[in-house]
Amino acid sequence: MSESNITNVEKKFEEAGGQVESQAPSVLSSSQSAEEKAGWTRLISEALRISFLKSPHWEGIPVSPSIMLLLVAGYILTMMCLQRLAIAGPADFHFRAIGANWFAFASWAWLCFSLRRYPVNPDKKNTGIAPSASHLFVLSLAQGLFLSLILNLPFCLAMNMGWIRYDHFSQIIGWLIYLTPVLLTIAIQSVFLWRACDRRASSIALIFFVTISGVAMQVTTNPPHFWYPKRVESSDADSSDKSLDISQEIFEAQAALLQEKMGALQPQRPGVIDLYSLNFAPYGEENVFLNETSMVSQVMEKRFDAAGRSLLLVNNPGTITSLPWATPLNLQRAIQQVAKRMDLNEDILFLHMSSHGASDGELSAGMWPLSVKSVTPEDLKQWLDEAGIKHRVISISACYAGNWVAPLSDDNTLVMTASDADHTSYGCGSKSELTFFGRAMYDEQLRDKTLSFETAHAAARPIIKQREEEAGKSDGYSNPQIAVGANIRERLKLLEQRLSSIAGAPQPVK
Repeated sequence: MSESNITNVEKKFEEAGGQVESQAPSVLSSSQSAEEKAGWTRLISEALRISFLKSPHWEGIPVSPSIMLLLVAGYILTMMCLQRLAIAGPADFHFRAIGANWFAFASWAWLCFSLRRYPVNPDKKNTGIAPSASHLFVLSLAQGLFLSLILNLPFCLAMNMGWIRYDHFSQIIGWLIYLTPVLLTIAIQSVFLWRACDRRASSIALIFFVTISGVAMQVTTNPPHFWYPKRVESSDADSSDKSLDISQEIFEAQAALLQEKMGALQPQRPGVIDLYSLNFAPYGEENVFLNETSMVSQVMEKRFDAAGRSLLLVNNPGTITSLPWATPLNLQRAIQQVAKRMDLNEDILFLHMSSHGASDGELSAGMWPLSVKSVTPEDLKQWLDEAGIKHRVISISACYAGNWVAPLSDDNTLVMTASDADHTSYGCGSKSELTFFGRAMYDEQLRDKTLSFETAHAAARPIIKQREEEAGKSDGYSNPQIAVGANIRERLKLLEQRLSSIAGAPQPVK
C-alpha cells in the first residue's frame, strides 16, 4: 500500500474516531437526563403511595443537594400559591415571609438525621426503613408537599369563593377548620416516619414530641403570611379597603371621646317614659354595620324621642376620631353610664347590636390591626343586671342570632333577632348598604309605619323571606325571632301612647 493510501486511511480513521468522541458527551447527557426524569417520577409516585399510608419503597429514590433545594423551593412556592388563592380580591405580597420558614426546614432536617443517624447496611434486609437520613429527608419533603397541596387546596378555594368565612363560625369551629389539614398532615407523616426509622423507643418518643410541638406551634404562634388583603384608601370604598394607622394619640383621643359622648347623655325626665338608645357595631371590616347602626340610631332619635339620649359605639376606620370604639369594656361602661342617667323603674333601654354571627351565637368583633373580644349573651345580661336596668329592648342583627333569645329573655325584656339559632341572616356582605333585617325592620317599618316593635317585627318577617328567596339564599329562611315579656309589653304600650300624642314637648305619663 502506498504512503498516500496509508495517509488517507489514517485520516478517515481519525475522522471516524472524532465523530465517536463527539457523540459520547451527548449520549451521556441524554442518559443522565433520562435518569433524572426517572428519578423524579419515582420520587413523586412514592410520595403519593406513602401519603395513602403505604409502606415506603426506597429503590430508585434520588438524593442530592439540588433535589433537596428544589423540594424546599417547591414547598415554599406551593404555600405562596395556596395563601394567595385563599384571599379573594387584591392582595399585597409580604417578602419577608420567605425567610421565616428556615427554622421549620432546619428542624425537619434535624429530625430526619436523628431518626436515621446511621445508614442501613445495603446487604441487610429491612421493611421500609430509610437507607439514610438524606433519603428520609427527601421523601418526607415530597410527601409533605403533596399533602399540603391536596389537603389545603379545597379550603383555600372555598375561602376564595366565599363558601367558608371564619367570622361565620364559632372560635372552636374556626380552629377545627384551620387545624384539620395540619392534623391530617402530621398524622400521615408520623406514620411514615415511624415506618422509616429504626423503631427504637427513643425514635418513637422523638416523633411523638415533634408531633405535639408541631400542633402547639400552629395553635400558639402567628407566623407571617406571604399575602395579606390589599388595603387602599378610598372615600367610597368599603372599610376593609382602608388602611388603619393606630397611634398613641388615637388611643388617648378614644378614651376622651367615650367620656365626652357618655357625658353628653341627657338625664331622665320625671314622669316621662324616656327611651335610651345604645347601638353597637363591633366588626370594622365592612361598612354595612356602621350604616345600619347609624340608621337605627337616627330612627330611635326621631321616632322614639331619643335625641340626646343616644350613644353609638362603632369599630370602623372611618370613625376612629368621631365615634367611640365598640369594645366589650366600652359597652359595659356605656351601660353603666346610661343606668346613672335614666329612671331605672320608668325608662327603657334600647340596645341594637349588628355584626356577623357564628353558629354558637358569638358576634364577630375586630378592626384590623386591632384585636377585639366578642360580647356574649351572658356578658350582656350580667352587665345589664349589675347596672340595675330593668326595662330592656334588645335587637340582635346577625347570623344565628336566635342563640341570644333564651339567655336574655325575661318578663321585663323584649328580645328580637334577625335569624333563629340555626340559620344565617342576609345582607351583611361588603357590598350591602343595610342588612335585610335592618332595612325591613327599622328603615321601612319603624321609621314611618309603626311605633310598635312587635308589629314592625311581624310585618318585616314576610318581607325578609321574600327578599331572601329572590336573592337565592341557600340555607333557607333566616326566620327572625322575637320574645316579649309581659311587663315590657305594657311598658312599651305606654311609650307608644306617649309618642303618638306628641305635638311638641313630651307629655308626662298619668
